[in-house]
Amino acid sequence: MYNEMEELHAKNKVKNMGGKINMREKAISTNQAVIMLLMSIVIIFGGVLIIKAPTTITLLIAGFGTIMLSLIYGIKWQDLQNGIIENITSMLVAILILLSVGMLVGSWIAAGTVPYMVYMGLKILSPSTFLFMTCLVCSAMSIMAGTSWGTIGTVGIALMGVSTGLGVPLHYTAGAIVVGAIFGDKLSPLSDTTVMSAAVSGVEIVDHIKQMLFTTIPGYVLSLILYLVLGFKFAQGSVNGENVTLILETLQNSFNLSPMLLIPPIVVLILIFKGKPTLPVFGVGIMIGCFIAVVFQGNSLTEIAKVLNAGFQKSTEVPIVDKMLMRGGISSMLGTVALLIAASIFGAPLRTSGVIDILLDKVKEMCSSWRSILISTFILHSLFFIITGSYYVTFAVLGPMFRPLYAKYQLDGTNLSRTLETTGTGLAAIIPWSVTGAFIASTLEVPTMQYFLYAPMLYVAIILSLVYFMTGFSIKRTSNKNTSRHEAIKEA
Repeated sequence: MYNEMEELHAKNKVKNMGGKINMREKAISTNQAVIMLLMSIVIIFGGVLIIKAPTTITLLIAGFGTIMLSLIYGIKWQDLQNGIIENITSMLVAILILLSVGMLVGSWIAAGTVPYMVYMGLKILSPSTFLFMTCLVCSAMSIMAGTSWGTIGTVGIALMGVSTGLGVPLHYTAGAIVVGAIFGDKLSPLSDTTVMSAAVSGVEIVDHIKQMLFTTIPGYVLSLILYLVLGFKFAQGSVNGENVTLILETLQNSFNLSPMLLIPPIVVLILIFKGKPTLPVFGVGIMIGCFIAVVFQGNSLTEIAKVLNAGFQKSTEVPIVDKMLMRGGISSMLGTVALLIAASIFGAPLRTSGVIDILLDKVKEMCSSWRSILISTFILHSLFFIITGSYYVTFAVLGPMFRPLYAKYQLDGTNLSRTLETTGTGLAAIIPWSVTGAFIASTLEVPTMQYFLYAPMLYVAIILSLVYFMTGFSIKRTSNKNTSRHEAIKEA
């Protein structure tokens, strides 16, 4: 995921924005805020689900609509423009990482690293257990390294190639990769989302992780069972053995394969595990990949430059292998960059005009019990995340806002941190225009709407959160010094 520079930038950005908005009266009325919000929802869901327009265009139209209404309601264009610039600036590190991943994929294919990983995967993994093992491998890497982006951008792309060779549907594999990567990201003490959600909620990381187990483990186990069940049909001879043989022979003839080609991912994994920033680590991975592509595969510097820009383009004259390898480069990520910019344009007017402030104030007014606090956190954070697409912003805004209310109603802070991370990391991989969702779709080349059904951990955790709110199960309570334990239980 992002590095610590992005986290700090997001916190400062929110702090500055909050100060700017709170210094003046609400820019629009409550009714006007509701109109803007409803219009945005209708345009987005109507465009994506009904008209099936490209998400980027839908967000731009929604953004244009909110800008027009903001101007009509008296918001100055300069304020709106500044908000858009701030939003896009906050996405800059993510954009640079996206472009780096494009170059990383291209250089590793040219170096023979990805082909070798695919080659070994086809020889070692069996179709019937492939999805199950994919999820476990990605889980282990993500837990150790604390990064879902690093897992998806390295091991994930190789596993997608293995999936093609084994005849396993790519959206199945993408779901397994995402579940494994997000599982580790939720529970790893090295993860930025884990650290940040615990920090803004005022709780210890270990206590936060323990509370996360209640919503994460059931969905994770269900996901593993699903992957075993899906694997049964591949064990009954649905995989074409001739395709596997053809791919293995083609890779051998097209690349000089050896264990030395694993140097780039090994170096990247070591650096990520040591907690080094994502962007420089990917830069090192790209340089090593380029070096190996020249030394081991005989590519010229001109060819390497073209690969970094447009991806690997050498045809093996075997369609199934070409589909697997002809990818990567900066150009492969430009569509995602456009999507992030469109999301920034859409979300900025809603904050600049004061819609978000009005929502926060209304929630504070409506909260009258511990259960309403929990449900309000869930709804508002989900809505805020859908608007912004970045949990760095939503964590930093809603964590400090709800923290005093949780203490007032004798709710332990781990309930807040769990809700923030469950909805944040869960929706991040589901919402197409979120930073993480866009990254996954671009890196794995599978649309969000195709893989999310095969990543049940994401939505099971969200559903379980609501169930726990209603039943009180796993909701950790506290008591004030002047409140006896018996009274605290009675109030609950």
